Amino acid sequence: MTEQTSSSTTHFGFKQVESTQKASMVADVFHSVAAKYDVMNDLMSVGIHRLWKRFTIDCSGVRPGQKILDLAGGTGDLTAKFSRLVGPKGQVVLADINESMVKVGRDKLRDMGIVGNVNYVQANAEELPFPDNHFDVITIAFGLRNVTDKDKALASMYRVLKPGGRLLVLEFSKPTNEQFAKAYDWYSFNILPKIGQIVANDGDSYQYLAESIRMHPDQATLEGMMQDVGFEQTSYHNLTGGIVALHRGFKF
Repeated sequence: MTEQTSSSTTHFGFKQVESTQKASMVADVFHSVAAKYDVMNDLMSVGIHRLWKRFTIDCSGVRPGQKILDLAGGTGDLTAKFSRLVGPKGQVVLADINESMVKVGRDKLRDMGIVGNVNYVQANAEELPFPDNHFDVITIAFGLRNVTDKDKALASMYRVLKPGGRLLVLEFSKPTNEQFAKAYDWYSFNILPKIGQIVANDGDSYQYLAESIRMHPDQATLEGMMQDVGFEQTSYHNLTGGIVALHRGFKF
């Protein structure tokens, strides 16, 4: 399953919208939830998102002095870790299409004392404003499913990645157990929007987030999409029964 269904329409959750409208509609969602994003992540996942991100860091192979792109970096959880790993001679770019998320991430990391080797860029994943062969590692965590043209975004990531570099895509995926999947669906559509309404005063945005997960390609499809744009030695690792999967691919 791919996100776009024709040249002019695409999915916004379960709705069909004009492809040109999706980016602004997604932007509205994240403008709305930015201030409560970290709190909601902890509540929604019972804190498990921290373990998923730690596993991503462990698989990144990041070393001192490297250049890292944390795409759809949001409030900067991965950027904070990468900043320490690359050290003063390295560089981390936190990029996000949403201005509100970039601002929250920048303020959060500066409050943590993380300055000097982190830059903040508002950028569209489909048209990354970076030179060819620039980054050693690219991560995109819980952002790819919101992109209108995923194939174009993956190709853009491939372009700016150095030969020998790796891409890591951490994203909600398809549970591998049918009974578990049913329980997960019930939670997503009955509990998650209510939590969003109570905590963030925005149940509709979290309804969209639940729907967007269901419209995202499954593990094997996403791996094939990565291969189609040139990534090699691709693999994926299911986490928490396939609720989330970490995809890896290399550029040679």
